[in-house]
Amino acid sequence: MTITFVAVFIILLLSGLPIAFVLGISTLCMLLLFSSTPLIMIPDVMYNALNSFTLMAIPFFVIGAQFMLKGGTSKYLIRAANCYVSHLWGGLAIVCVIGCMIFAAICGSSVATALAMGVIVIPEMIKRGYPRSFATGVVAASGTMGAMIPPSLGLILYGVLTGESIPRLFLAGVMPGLLEGGLYIAWIYLFSRKMRYRGGERATAKETIDATVKALPALSLPVIVLGGIYSGFVTVTEAAALAAVASLIISLFIYREVKVRDVLPAAAEAMMSAGMIMFIISTAHLFGHWVTEAQIPAKLVQFFSEMNLSPVLFLLFINILLLIFGTFLEAISITLITVPILLPVLLHLGIDPIHFGIILTVNMEVGCITPPVGLNLFVLSGATRTPLSEIVKGAFPFVLIGLIQIAIITYVPRFVLFFPDLVMPK
Repeated sequence: MTITFVAVFIILLLSGLPIAFVLGISTLCMLLLFSSTPLIMIPDVMYNALNSFTLMAIPFFVIGAQFMLKGGTSKYLIRAANCYVSHLWGGLAIVCVIGCMIFAAICGSSVATALAMGVIVIPEMIKRGYPRSFATGVVAASGTMGAMIPPSLGLILYGVLTGESIPRLFLAGVMPGLLEGGLYIAWIYLFSRKMRYRGGERATAKETIDATVKALPALSLPVIVLGGIYSGFVTVTEAAALAAVASLIISLFIYREVKVRDVLPAAAEAMMSAGMIMFIISTAHLFGHWVTEAQIPAKLVQFFSEMNLSPVLFLLFINILLLIFGTFLEAISITLITVPILLPVLLHLGIDPIHFGIILTVNMEVGCITPPVGLNLFVLSGATRTPLSEIVKGAFPFVLIGLIQIAIITYVPRFVLFFPDLVMPK
């Protein structure tokens, strides 16, 4: 039965169908062949998958990200960061990392972060003498922090699937996000110093103050979202709706980069993206229903119990598996496919689901810059008309840094859990 599913899944995936259809059709085949469940339950299961108040946060965050992308927010964040660090070795590349960290705390999306920063930073870096492969590689890798730094769409989805506290997941992503940014900046500085990639002139105090003031509206968004959640004034979904409204106001009335006539097209574009995500979630939930009916999680628990596998070896095996999946599947699909199967095994082995959520996320980050299906690579290749091979070359050192980060996060769980246990103890 499992072999049949894997064969059908791979054939459909290689056919080029969207992942939502691959999951749905594969599960339908399994239900027809190996299940006595009436097919009338399919629309019921798919509808119930989306009948979640918390899940409503995803379309709101996508809308907010769209308005931030159209509204020129990244431009003001880059100008402010530029005043503080552009004079260092590799200064503009470091500006990109810092700008991505801040933008990630606004939109929660890896691809949106890379795209928003890339269209501004990459031409400027090339103009200042940075190789194009280095410039695109820095942006592709830095954009992945949108998946880790809260509010993260991936962590919201993981929280919905596992029933774990989303605010605790957000807190668990803070230290790994800072670690990632710190490792990137350290490597950029050392490499740029070796290659003599000089920074620009140090900004004057007046320029720094002016740029910081102009960036304050954008910088207020993470405070509004995360402050609202942890103060208890709003839920995650309400915070997402607040972020969407605030991003519209900032883009429309403060930065004035979005015109009134652009609001509906931008919202429609965002809703199409959110709709595809929700469709994937509904078909993946149907897949999870079949997996449970087929008792695959119970069989996995029994298998690992008989193997007497330690959590250390299990996590090593899972990290390798996730890295392989990341080379040909996108993050949401991997999360929806693997989490329902692995969750019972995690609980059996005593692995904290919050900890595993961060392990999963950092693997997905590496997947975003790993060919052949690294989304950030393709997005930047299309946006900047840079050959994919050049971007892969520039991103390769960051893949190695990602592997170091995976090792730290996997085998030092206190690094991940310290902050959530401190702020929101169970």
